[in-house]
Amino acid sequence: MRHGNKLNHLSRKSAHRKAMLSNMACSLIEHKRISTTIAKAKALRVYVEPLLTKSKTDTTHSRRIVFSYLQSKEIVTELFRDVAAKIATRDGGYTRIIRTGYRLGDNAEMCLIELVDYNEIYTNEKAKKTTRRSRRGGSSTSSEGAVEATPVSEVVEEAPVAEVVEEAPVAEAVEETPEVEESNDEAASDETESTDKPSAE
Repeated sequence: MRHGNKLNHLSRKSAHRKAMLSNMACSLIEHKRISTTIAKAKALRVYVEPLLTKSKTDTTHSRRIVFSYLQSKEIVTELFRDVAAKIATRDGGYTRIIRTGYRLGDNAEMCLIELVDYNEIYTNEKAKKTTRRSRRGGSSTSSEGAVEATPVSEVVEEAPVAEVVEEAPVAEAVEETPEVEESNDEAASDETESTDKPSAE
């Protein structure tokens, strides 16, 4: 019986389970989102969220405690430098589990586990930007749209002119070279005539 035993052993011994959760936590902090099974994701959430809370206080002691769990200097540095700044205002719930269906081989239920503040779809900043765009979509859009449309048309008009200007000097250069050769031929013929005249005299 497993009365009162809340720990999911994940069909592994304790050393294997700790190593797996440490590697998964490092991958989550590095990539901000990983795909795994529901059981592993729930175990990982319990494992990694206290470490994220610990990263908010940047002291040597907290860095050593987090390092004892993650065993990677690069990941600890990224956690305390980048991730801690992102989650500074959040009191908890740093991760989100999104179910993605069932795995083809063994029909295990799969999911994405991600850091909440790194998801661009659900963040409040994107929502604010979309509301601003919808406000612009009102009566003031006609004047702003006309203002925005004019620079685009000017750019489109300027592009063919630049191409013509670039092609024209090439054509002139091609035309100028035969003239230079002809003038050289005329100068050579004048020199031969001038040399012939003194010899005749």
